[in-house]
Amino acid sequence: MLDNFKISLQYLLPKQGITKLAGWFADKKAGWLTQLAIKAFAKIYKVDMNEAKDPSFTAYSTFNEFFVRPLKEGIRPIANEAHHLALPADGTVSQLGAIREDQIIQAKGHYYTIEALLAGQYQLAEQFRNGQFITTYLSPKDYHRVHMPCDGVLKEMIYVPGDLFSVNPLTAANVPNLFARNERVICLFETEFGPMVQILVGATIVGSIETVWSGCVTPAREGIIKRWTYPTEGQEGVIFLKKGEEMGRFKLGSTVINLFAANQINFANNLYSGSQTRMGDMMAQTVASEEPTVNNDETMN
Repeated sequence: MLDNFKISLQYLLPKQGITKLAGWFADKKAGWLTQLAIKAFAKIYKVDMNEAKDPSFTAYSTFNEFFVRPLKEGIRPIANEAHHLALPADGTVSQLGAIREDQIIQAKGHYYTIEALLAGQYQLAEQFRNGQFITTYLSPKDYHRVHMPCDGVLKEMIYVPGDLFSVNPLTAANVPNLFARNERVICLFETEFGPMVQILVGATIVGSIETVWSGCVTPAREGIIKRWTYPTEGQEGVIFLKKGEEMGRFKLGSTVINLFAANQINFANNLYSGSQTRMGDMMAQTVASEEPTVNNDETMN
């Protein structure tokens, strides 16, 4: 009954207004009030400040500074084998596995299409048909910077306006097409094993989504899809990010979705729906590597 009430609120609450207000406060230097909010948040969500580059609450003059706090150098070693991909974020695996034709599993009984997720970009979607995906949920207590799973050249960024439903496990299990209807930033990279998409999904009270090359992408929220293309490798102005480098961040938590082309990667066999992730740990290995592969079909049964 309580869960049904929470889901109903997701449809009834003015999510845009709440998000705008939360973003406004989170960016304000409100002195003791900001410190009170930071300390209360850290206590409620059991935030581990020992991992932060600066563990002192007073080091952060706004809530957003606290929320996107950097970690201590070296505390997240990056999977260093050339054929290993690294996890992009701290969080929890929501789902992962094979894309069946164009269908991605959101939660038990809920699927959505690659084309819907990619805002109708059917030619782009075709590149990931029968590929692999992983969805990572970042809870409020997690580190909220997102990093590269592998070396990549940025080819395109697409901002897609949309709803701002919460993306917690309860909502994912009950709101159809959640990730294909929420606001999101789609980033397409060219890698040594083909195309890879990394998508930053917005949610209720996510004050902004930022990338390292463009700064704040949201909250412009003009209600239109925006698309940017970038120079290819070898051209002036190319944007090349190495494995483990930061590529974006959330000011308040959300979800990251990665898409890979067919027959290119196999996920690590210690990852499953519900497993905890630490940025930098091994996420997958390339199919071309000599190590034995693993079966990723279990989550799709």
